[in-house]
Amino acid sequence: MPVCPRCAFETVETLHSSPVPGVWDVLQCGRCLYTWRTTEPVRRTRREAYPEQFRLTADDLEAAPEVPAVPPLRTPA
Repeated sequence: MPVCPRCAFETVETLHSSPVPGVWDVLQCGRCLYTWRTTEPVRRTRREAYPEQFRLTADDLEAAPEVPAVPPLRTPA
């Protein structure tokens, strides 16, 4: 199983797989919630190729502000 390209966490979940077995998977990190397809370029799928300026550590995530909630949908006028 791969590690997260963004934060190097080792718990990665398969969210969805191609209807045609083995074609692609959608994966998500259990810590930072980064999500990617296995068909994306290496710079999006491998920690060693992920852009340095976008990499996160456990300390970065611990110090991050809370992610705002998604507001409710507007009702038609």
